[in-house]
Amino acid sequence: MRLAIGFLLLAASVVESQPAPSARDRAVAERVLRTVPLVDGHNDLPWAIRNAAAAPRDVEAYDLRKTTPGHTDLARLAAGRVGGQFWSVYIPGTIRDSGFARVQLEQIDIARRVIARYPDRLRFATTAAEVRAAFAAGRIGSLLGMEGGHAIENSLGALRAFYDAGVRYMTLTHNQTLDWADAATDSARRGGLTPFGREVVREMNRLGMLVDLSHVAPSVMSQALDVSEAPVIFSHSGARGLADHPRNVPDSILARLPRNGGVVMVTFVPGFVSARLVAWTRQRAARAAELRRDAAGDTAAVRRGLEAWVAANPAPKATLADVADHVEHVRRIAGADHVGIGGDFDGIDTVVEGLEDVSKYPGLFAELARRGWTEADLRKLAGENILRVMRTAERVSARLRRERAPSTATIERLDRAPGRTTGTP
Repeated sequence: MRLAIGFLLLAASVVESQPAPSARDRAVAERVLRTVPLVDGHNDLPWAIRNAAAAPRDVEAYDLRKTTPGHTDLARLAAGRVGGQFWSVYIPGTIRDSGFARVQLEQIDIARRVIARYPDRLRFATTAAEVRAAFAAGRIGSLLGMEGGHAIENSLGALRAFYDAGVRYMTLTHNQTLDWADAATDSARRGGLTPFGREVVREMNRLGMLVDLSHVAPSVMSQALDVSEAPVIFSHSGARGLADHPRNVPDSILARLPRNGGVVMVTFVPGFVSARLVAWTRQRAARAAELRRDAAGDTAAVRRGLEAWVAANPAPKATLADVADHVEHVRRIAGADHVGIGGDFDGIDTVVEGLEDVSKYPGLFAELARRGWTEADLRKLAGENILRVMRTAERVSARLRRERAPSTATIERLDRAPGRTTGTP
C-alpha cells in the first residue's frame, strides 16, 4: 500500500510541475473558439433542473441569466466559448414509478423549454447546418441527446417518436444491461448486441440519429461498428489505455474509428480520466471489502474504518493535464479527425481541477496549444469533427430512407422466438 501511495504522490508532483500555457497559447485558443463552434457532446442541465432543490422541474426558477448552483449558466457558457451543445435528456435506468418513456418525454420537455426560454442565447438545432447557423448568429446551437436505450422500452416506434421530438443521438445503454445490449458497468448477459439490438442500430442509421457508444460494453462497441453504416460517437468517454475504467474506450476500438469515421468526445469525469483516481478507487473498494469481512455485520464499524482509511489516504485530484492526456491519446491512436469534447457538466459531483464548469474550455485548448497542437487540429477537436459526423449521418439517412421503409421488427420476433439463443432473458 505504501508503494502505491508513493507512486500517486510522485505522479501528482509531475503534474504540478508542468509549465502553464503562455499568452500566445491562450490567444491561439481564443482565436480557434471564435471561428469554429465548440460543440460539447454531453451536458446534464435538464436533469439538474428536474432535481433542483429549490424548485424541481421549474425552468423559470432555474434562471440561467443568474449564477446557478450547478456548472452551467449563460454567462459561463459565453466565457467558455460554447457554440453548440448536446443537452443530455438523461433518465435513470432504475426508475420504478412508471415506464421509462413518460419520464423521457418529460426530460425532452424540460430541455425544449430551456432552449425556448433564452432565444437570444440558445437556438434549437437538429442538423449540423443549423448548429453552424446558430453560431454565426451568436447563439448556441442546442441539440438533444438521449442517454440510455432503456427509454425506448424495446420499441422502434418509440425510437422514431423520440427522433421526431428532436433527439439526435442515443446512448445505447446507460449503466444497466438491457434486453438487447450489454452495459460497460453491469454484467454481460447478451453477448454484446442481440439481433434486436443490431436492428436498433440500423434504424438509428436510417433515421439519422447518431449511435452513441459511451456506457456500452466493448463487445457492443465492436458489434455496433460492424453494423453501423454511419459514423458513431462516444459522447462522453475517456481512453482506457490511460485510465483502466470500464467506461473508457479500449485502444482496439480507437484503432477502428478511422474506418468508421466516428469520434470520441473526451469527458471531464474525474474518475474516468485520472489513472491515480482509478487506482485509489480500487484500493478503497478493496479496503471496504476487508472491513466487511472482518466486521461480522457491524456496519458502523465498517463505516468508521473506511472513513479512517480515506482520512489517511485522501483521494487524488484529477487535473486539466489528465484530460489533455486523454485527448492526445485518442488523437495518437485514432487520429486528429476522431476526437472531440464531452464534458458531462451537471452530471458529475466532483470536477477536474482547471475544468470546474462550462467557462473553462479555453484553458484546455490553451494547454493543447502549449503542447504543440496546430490551429487546424484544435478546430477539429472543437467542433469540426462532430459536425462532420453529423453531416455524414444525415447523408446516410437520406440514402437509407430511399432504400428501406421504417423497420417493423420487434424484440419478440428477433430475440425471443423459439430456438433463439441471444443471452439470458
